[in-house]
Amino acid sequence: MATFTLTCIGDDRPGLVSELSEPINAHGASWARSQMARLGGKFAGILLLEVPDDRADALVADLAALKDGGLLVTVERSDNPVEAASLWLQLELLGADRPGIVAEISTALAAHQVGIQELSTDVREAPMAGGHLFEARAVLEAPPSTSTDDLRSMLEAIADELMVEIRLSDAEEPASD
Repeated sequence: MATFTLTCIGDDRPGLVSELSEPINAHGASWARSQMARLGGKFAGILLLEVPDDRADALVADLAALKDGGLLVTVERSDNPVEAASLWLQLELLGADRPGIVAEISTALAAHQVGIQELSTDVREAPMAGGHLFEARAVLEAPPSTSTDDLRSMLEAIADELMVEIRLSDAEEPASD
């Protein structure tokens, strides 16, 4: 079996997921995992799929042809290496919106060899206070030797600088690819 990671983007309209699923189904591929959303009038998504090796090239060609209908699909073959045991953490952040929050947090995490496996963010109006709140939730993967207390202290120091609240807690390993 060949494993592929796909990204797709196009002007949002009804039927885009159906158009994407048609060649996947036609080539006997298995739609394993995905995240899709409407963002700024665009439909954007990422998905993981498996397809029999003998059908992989034809599937890739059919997915590329979706560009003619306004859906740009990028296909990358995935390796699926066996991963060492990891420490899984959940990060939740809430605070006044301002540029640079994701950059500062992600840079600090990377410096500690902590990867962001899932990230969702949103900006919403702040009730009663005016302005906007930035909210983020992330699933983090850290080396097993990582000190959760040290990581929490580092994030709390950044939270004080950014004037946001950050919570770090244990998380379960996400569903496997």
